[in-house]
Amino acid sequence: MQALKHMEAPQAARPPGAGEIAGMDLGHRWYAPGTHITIRGLHKTFGAHTLYDGFDLDIPKGKIISIFGPNGCGKSTLINMIAGILPYDKGQILFDGKDVHDTRIGYVFQNYREAVFPWMRAIDNIRYPLKYLDLSKGEKEARIDRLVESFDVKIDLNKYPYQMSGGQQQMVSIMRALVVDPEVLFLDEPFSALDYEMTQFLRDRLQKVFIERPVTTLLVSHDLDEAVYLADYVLLLSRNPTRIADFVPFDAPRPRSAETTLTPDFLRVKGHSLEIFQREVRK
Repeated sequence: MQALKHMEAPQAARPPGAGEIAGMDLGHRWYAPGTHITIRGLHKTFGAHTLYDGFDLDIPKGKIISIFGPNGCGKSTLINMIAGILPYDKGQILFDGKDVHDTRIGYVFQNYREAVFPWMRAIDNIRYPLKYLDLSKGEKEARIDRLVESFDVKIDLNKYPYQMSGGQQQMVSIMRALVVDPEVLFLDEPFSALDYEMTQFLRDRLQKVFIERPVTTLLVSHDLDEAVYLADYVLLLSRNPTRIADFVPFDAPRPRSAETTLTPDFLRVKGHSLEIFQREVRK
């Protein structure tokens, strides 16, 4: 599993118009009520190419944000900067006024084969992050038991990753990210390498977990149906320098099902998102 690193960023100026919003001013640490993650003045370049330039965003607490946009717009780059994996050049990212290294996060990578430890049994992969938390042995096992119940696990968790299917390995990776009870969960195309049946299973299991304990979640997806289906908000990004093309709410009740994708609200949000996506692609 890739180590999470973070580089201190310079303080960003308070955003224009912030005084007109009912927020809180904690010196340079400004955020609006209900906001969990505050991003101000984010700037990221790769060589001579500017990807983000003065990017601002407020992410609400306890909601699932799907990130969708044209190829190369920096979807994974954005969540990697927020998670502290990738350094940014300028700006500020705060979690309830805290830095990322003071925030408990979970991260599920796209490539499950590189994410799980092949020399550990599945159960030990899931248990591994708990070694860094100050919990009793009983509390640690109780967390694992709750996750196993939430995911309705039918497989033998004493198996090693090489003895499991790709979908089963990704389920282990997701459970490992959730076992720490994260304040923020990052999902970077977690289903893109899985078959349809396993994708549906894991989507349903994640929904169950989110209902039981809402967690601020950022999901990168290249599948618009999936992005809308799982989201409370769809964050639509433009071509670079990347900006917010729209931030679209979708408040269908959970648990969602195949019938959700046939409702007028789903079709409206999907159609609107597709129109904006196609507009950005043509630019």
